[in-house]
Amino acid sequence: MSSDDERSEESAGGGGPEQLAFIRETVRAAKVPRAKPRTWRGAPLAGELPVARVVVNKGVLHLDQFFDYAVPEELDEAAQPGVRVRVRFGAGAGQVRGGRREGGRLIDGFVVERRAESDYAGPLAALAGVVSPEPVLSPELLGLARAVADRYAGSLADVLQLAVPPRNARAEAKQSPEPLPAPGRPETGTWQRYAKGPAFLDALADGGSPRAVWIALPGPHWADELARAVAATLASGRGALVVVPDGRVAARVDTALTALLGEGHHALLTAEAGPQKRYGQWLAVRRGAVRAVVGTRAAMFAPVRDLGLVAIWDDGDSSHSEQHAPLPHAREVLLLRAAHDRCAFLLGGTGCTVEAAQLVETGWALPMTADRERLRGAAPLVRTVGDAELARDEAARAARLPSLAWQAVRDGLKVGPVLVQVPRRGYVPRLGCERCRAPARCRHCAGPLEAPEQRELHCAWCGRGEPAWRCAECGGTRLRASVVGARRTAEELGRAFPAVPVRTSGRDHILDTVPGRPALVVSTPGAEPVAEGGYAAALLLDGWAMLGRPDLRAGEEALRRWLHAASLVRGQDDGGTVVVVAEPTLRPVQALVRWDPVGHAQRELAERAELGFPPVSRMAAVTGGPEAVAAFLTAAELPPDAEVLGPVPLPLTDPARPRRTGDPPPGELWERALLRVPPGSGAALAAALKSAQANRLARGGGDPVRIRIDPPDIG
Repeated sequence: MSSDDERSEESAGGGGPEQLAFIRETVRAAKVPRAKPRTWRGAPLAGELPVARVVVNKGVLHLDQFFDYAVPEELDEAAQPGVRVRVRFGAGAGQVRGGRREGGRLIDGFVVERRAESDYAGPLAALAGVVSPEPVLSPELLGLARAVADRYAGSLADVLQLAVPPRNARAEAKQSPEPLPAPGRPETGTWQRYAKGPAFLDALADGGSPRAVWIALPGPHWADELARAVAATLASGRGALVVVPDGRVAARVDTALTALLGEGHHALLTAEAGPQKRYGQWLAVRRGAVRAVVGTRAAMFAPVRDLGLVAIWDDGDSSHSEQHAPLPHAREVLLLRAAHDRCAFLLGGTGCTVEAAQLVETGWALPMTADRERLRGAAPLVRTVGDAELARDEAARAARLPSLAWQAVRDGLKVGPVLVQVPRRGYVPRLGCERCRAPARCRHCAGPLEAPEQRELHCAWCGRGEPAWRCAECGGTRLRASVVGARRTAEELGRAFPAVPVRTSGRDHILDTVPGRPALVVSTPGAEPVAEGGYAAALLLDGWAMLGRPDLRAGEEALRRWLHAASLVRGQDDGGTVVVVAEPTLRPVQALVRWDPVGHAQRELAERAELGFPPVSRMAAVTGGPEAVAAFLTAAELPPDAEVLGPVPLPLTDPARPRRTGDPPPGELWERALLRVPPGSGAALAAALKSAQANRLARGGGDPVRIRIDPPDIG
């Protein structure tokens, strides 16, 4: 053995224990828990305003309040109102060392105020740290979040999670661009088609705060008209906010604004942008670098400076209803902003919701519509096919496509694409009169009648039986269920027109645009692509699948969907035709034929006022297990004028289908009670429900009970 080998053995033998000891120490060090954030024990506090009032990220109702924390001197400069902080929460009274509370779990929060003294007499915990010195929560945004939480019986922390996007360090480190000078007053453009359109733009440009409900003419000009309203507001030196249903609509308004003003004047806030880009755009708005915002639902809380205009497009779209607690609606949030900031308000769409009609009837907003002569030229010709025509066309009735629809398709394909709207799967109707198709409703509360699994007829709201039902419209005694949506429409049309391409647009694959060449475009409601130059014709199939839904808004929603699809068709002057397969005598169908969404909404509003339905009244839904709902209603101190409808059982959730917000867990039997109060008592109802839920949670809760103010689906 060589000397080198001897030296290597000696070094291995002598160094072995040292290496093993080093490894053991490394393992021990790895097992030591990571150091917790500093408790600032013994550290001096800030000389001035040593108390920070914090809203913590705890969404439970019984903790919906501010909490005071001590501000260490080292965090004095950074812990300013509006910044994100980390605090310890949940330490008991016995965890006090050196005059300060320690322990508890680390959670996020926002500093809302710096104070010289605390209202709490005991020892305070210290701020654990400042996440970022960027003040993201302004007093205006805090006040709006508080108002939304109170209106929807929710917590401030839950609203702030919707209002303030998650932090992105990279976006926060970048400087926002310098704000551009205010643009000049825009031209009137196509706003001159409306009697009050030019005056509305002038009021915005002059710094006024007009409020209007705008029924847009069919066609592609509405995006440019929205952009001109934003430009007029910017010309006055103020900011503007536009909320739209989805990213496709936002892209159209974004394109129109860019074409009108150029780059840099507005921000686009949509989920498609990604967290970093979206947060960077949001920061640019908060810092004042951008004065206009176009975005989807979450943009309703955008911190626009000197807000001069809030606008919402197509407020009847379900996408405007937030699916996270406390479930606010974008229209109501913008109404709160318009009232608090005293700014202009614009509600636009091709249709008209009952809420929009109420704003006009009460005088809060003025109507902005075009005259009938201009409307007749811009809207397509609408033709109907009812049961009488289908009865004379048995072959077409079996195929669900009458001869009139086939002829409209043939003629339309000669000059351009044809749109075919097929109702979305899942529109399951309850019952209606077999003779006149009027919805079957309860004589006591006007709720919808149902007979699940062919059992006895009863009300879905109050649960009362209805053994001797008779139609209030025609006196009929026989009931029927409506048809469901077609599944093979695309295949049938493809076989009927083999030389024409067939394209589909739906939930799994939504098309944004289609060329102006002849083609068949089969789409579900809300997924209709825009055709270059407009569609030559449109078929609206299986109208009963939408009109027969068990929903108070079934007629309003069907008309809104039809108007949206028909607005994509060329005007009557250009040969555009729409065929709707539904009973011609029904009110929504007649409103489509006359293109009169305002009249339909006004009649709906009058009937709801007579029956005490929303929006004339305020409603809340309480859902949960039977015992939990009963105990909650007993404990709640409801307003004296509150009316309780139900409870009634909810349908069991199918485990094989996607679970929607508010659905009971699969296999559990839940009940729902509806609470109704007259106008003026909505705030008292929300406060009573919030107080009852907070007390219940503070005592340990039990089975869950869910509360929803203004439920969109009440049957």
